[in-house]
Amino acid sequence: MKICKINPLYIFLICVVALTAGGCKKWLVRVDNDPSNLSPDNYYTLPGHADAAIAAAYAQTRFIGNGAGIFANNFSMLEMPTGTARTETGQNTDLNNLLGLSYNGDNVFVANWWNGLYSVIAQTNLVLDKVPGITMNDAKKKQVLGEAMFLRAWSYFYLVRLFGDAPLLTTSIFQATDPRVYSPRTSKDSIYTQIITDLKAAEAAGLPWTDAGGRTSLGAVKSLLAEVYLTMAGYPMNKGTAYYQLAADKANEVITSGQFSLFPDYMSLHDESKENMGEQIFEIQYLGGVANNPNQGVLLPNFKDVSAFGTEIGSTVPTNQFYNSFEAGDLRTVDRQGFFYTSYYSGGNGALVSLGAPYIFKHFDIGANGTAGKAGSATSGLNWMNLRYAQVLLTYAEAQNEAGSGPTQPALDALKAIRTRAGLTTGALGSFTQASFRTAVWKERWHELCYEGVTWFDMVRLKKAYNETTNSFEDFTGHKLPESGAVLADKHLLFPLPTYEMQNNPNLRPQNPGYPGV
Repeated sequence: MKICKINPLYIFLICVVALTAGGCKKWLVRVDNDPSNLSPDNYYTLPGHADAAIAAAYAQTRFIGNGAGIFANNFSMLEMPTGTARTETGQNTDLNNLLGLSYNGDNVFVANWWNGLYSVIAQTNLVLDKVPGITMNDAKKKQVLGEAMFLRAWSYFYLVRLFGDAPLLTTSIFQATDPRVYSPRTSKDSIYTQIITDLKAAEAAGLPWTDAGGRTSLGAVKSLLAEVYLTMAGYPMNKGTAYYQLAADKANEVITSGQFSLFPDYMSLHDESKENMGEQIFEIQYLGGVANNPNQGVLLPNFKDVSAFGTEIGSTVPTNQFYNSFEAGDLRTVDRQGFFYTSYYSGGNGALVSLGAPYIFKHFDIGANGTAGKAGSATSGLNWMNLRYAQVLLTYAEAQNEAGSGPTQPALDALKAIRTRAGLTTGALGSFTQASFRTAVWKERWHELCYEGVTWFDMVRLKKAYNETTNSFEDFTGHKLPESGAVLADKHLLFPLPTYEMQNNPNLRPQNPGYPGV
């Protein structure tokens, strides 16, 4: 069967703003009395149109949870190659190829990430092109533009880490004859420059430090900028000490703002009333019954009847090796209280049954799946975490250690906060060297930030992988994934560009090194 593929750069040929089911949970916008036939030329006239346009951009970020063929969703692409995840379903060849490191440009996950990110970019470019012309409150307009800049930077940050050089498009395309439809790849240096430019502009946009409704906040902007600097300090940009210091300084602004804190326990990660606040700095927004979280069934054990959901797939589950690598007494491994569960209730609300293996509890929606004596709703509105305060603390700890000649007390305090919540002890400052503190922080990043789409990017920027058997780090190239036995090679530091995209646009050639050409 042949599948017609559309060049995703045509996404930029936007003739109408899609007023989808809200970009953010708490602020669904309704616009009345507008003409039924809309275009960018006649639509952007009212303040409500600006809100609707940025809502559409937020809605596009949900591609992370969209389907990627049978029994899998897009988020799994960032987990399967790390060695911390496996699958219980054999039906999705593309998923299995990720696990076996045998993927190429035909992989549906690769195409979906490329398409999804350029969809966000297309909508943010439309906002940035059209909203300046709307007569509205200047402060509000500035905030909307700041949100768009954040989301565009967020998208390009994923793109450049996944694919390296890629087309850099910062204005909308409305005609198929526009030569930018066939844009060549822009250097990663220029893409990072644009990312930083956008984030600095967003910093100055008058955004509040926090936003309980799920919009971009100043905390989110600064947190992302800290991650950008941390990444640029390592491979492939190799900016080194100066950028570690920039990362530490930016993360410290978030820490010293007093606006964020770790939840006292891990169960708060499942509480919809605590979304977009406290520890959750930026999340992908869902609303039960309107824009449902699609990842619950995908993460459940494969057909073990422990949920109100009729479909239990088990497409992305922990490896036993990674689960067993947590320190003894680590609260993150406590059944149904930490990041994992090894038992659950029959049908979601019946007798407790052993599952015989660990599963991911970090993203588990208790209300949707069910719990003891209470049936689940089978409808999830739980947000998908994207930037947590825990990540900011660990970024600060790592960056501060690398920027100097060893850890400082504030860097140790950041690491200690993560470990103390996990019920673990941490040595005094004098017990660490720069090297031992580096390893300690890396281990916490692997264990605290697991299954949040962070680990793969840490592996690439550090060119290191975690060996659970030896409890140590080894070179990225040559590391064997414990579940599949596949071995990481230099080529895996980048994903391939989608094959059909390179067929549609020859200016993208050549393919990333090590992958089949077009």
